[in-house]
Formats: sequence, structure tokens, C-alpha cells
Amino acid sequence: MKKSIFYLFIVLMLSACGSVVEMTSSKMNRLELGMSKEEVTHILGNGYTIAEKRIEAGKQMEILSYRDFYKDEEFYMFVFEDNRLKEWYRDLLPKVEK
Repeated sequence: MKKSIFYLFIVLMLSACGSVVEMTSSKMNRLELGMSKEEVTHILGNGYTIAEKRIEAGKQMEILSYRDFYKDEEFYMFVFEDNRLKEWYRDLLPKVEK
């Protein structure tokens, strides 16, 4: 029984890793400016963080952040204006000197 649970855990972990790799390649290529937030999250998944929300010049701005778990220092920012994808970009975490 313990072996079955262990193997199930391994399979779940490996399948989760597979979806992370797709987020930064084939799924990213399907994105188009002007898509709704729902369309973008349908393609990329719900593993995002809301980095910012604000009203700017009467328009609702929302920025979603997807962390690239495959490359620890990378993350992707998606800027929505009135629920439509305005831009996206890749950013790097700053290097910390030890």
C-alpha cells in the first residue's frame, strides 16, 4: 500500500512538472494581444499571482505574474487593461550577492 501511494505521488509530481515546461513554450505562443483574462488563464492555467491592481485614467489595470518554476529566476508579467491583454514580458529576479 505504501509503495502504491509513493508511486502515485511520483506520477503526480512529474505530471505537474510537465505543465510548467509547456507554460513557457507552446502555450506562450498561443497568446494574442487583446485576449481576455479568462482566455489567457485558460491557456496558461491558474498558477498565477495577482501582482497589481489599480485604476489608471479611468481604466482598470491588473497585472498577473506567472513564475517559471523550471527556471527559478524567471517570471512572466501579463498586463491587462479593462480585462484585455495589453502586453506581457519576461523578467528576471535580481541577483543577490552573498
